[in-house]
Amino acid sequence: MLKLVAYQIESDLVERLRPHYARADDEGRTLTQTALQSAAAIEPTDKELRITLVPFSSEHRSKAVAALCQDLNQTNTVFPGTYLRMHFAVTEPPT
Repeated sequence: MLKLVAYQIESDLVERLRPHYARADDEGRTLTQTALQSAAAIEPTDKELRITLVPFSSEHRSKAVAALCQDLNQTNTVFPGTYLRMHFAVTEPPT
């Protein structure tokens, strides 16, 4: 049952990614899985739980996931068991 729920969540994330990633039909699930497994900094504040992902190997993938993060931030999701609103971002790559 847990695998079914995880697959559905992954599918929902791919659909949210679709407008931001031209290759979503071919690579959307892989990019979503990569984002879920990537390194991230987690920082609790008084009102938020900030989850900041490291940039991806290609700029267009980082931008697509950053846009997905912006989309998810609009949902104002609260971390279960707390009052902290989850805030997602991707770190800007070094210049």
